Amino acid sequence: MAGLEESSSSARISRYESGIHEPPFQFVETLARLMDVSPAYFYCPDDRLAELILIYSAMPEAERQKLHQSIENLASQNLR
Repeated sequence: MAGLEESSSSARISRYESGIHEPPFQFVETLARLMDVSPAYFYCPDDRLAELILIYSAMPEAERQKLHQSIENLASQNLR
């Protein structure tokens, strides 16, 4: 489904996971679309932020807008 040949897919994914090779961004976008997450998830170095990306990806747009507004409000309170 992601466009990898079945005969080489295991080895390629293993090389991506181990950091030997970096997948092309187009492949990351395809994988993210198939998994229904943001491509940002695959590049996130912080596990808590990665979890937030997963939660955000699963939210309907109206809930995303509410969350965004809440975060903006929280950030403006912390800047005072």
